[in-house]
Amino acid sequence: MSRQTQQIKPGKKSGIISFIRGTILTDERVTRQFPFLMFLVVLGFLLITNRNRSEKVIREIGALQDSISHLRGSSFTNSAKLMEISLPSDVIEKAKQLNSELEEPLKHPGKIEVKKLKEEK
Repeated sequence: MSRQTQQIKPGKKSGIISFIRGTILTDERVTRQFPFLMFLVVLGFLLITNRNRSEKVIREIGALQDSISHLRGSSFTNSAKLMEISLPSDVIEKAKQLNSELEEPLKHPGKIEVKKLKEEK
């Protein structure tokens, strides 16, 4: 008779007791909602995975931006050094230091023009 009174008694006590005993999982109302609950679990898993992946990509982007700024700075430094080294006066001085036979030209280079032949039709 005690079983009948527990089943007939509606209220919080029967819900808590069925939850503690584990019989709530065999209740028809819960088993009908099981596919929906699994769907929510899968969506939660996808949400967590997506967030972790996006945070990883954001960290990679930050690291690449730092690398780009460092490389850009070194590029400016190297181009300034190259401009300084390739000045004609510096090249002449270095050639003289190496006892090279290179000499500074007295005339500026001329422009060579080639006329195109007209094709006959």
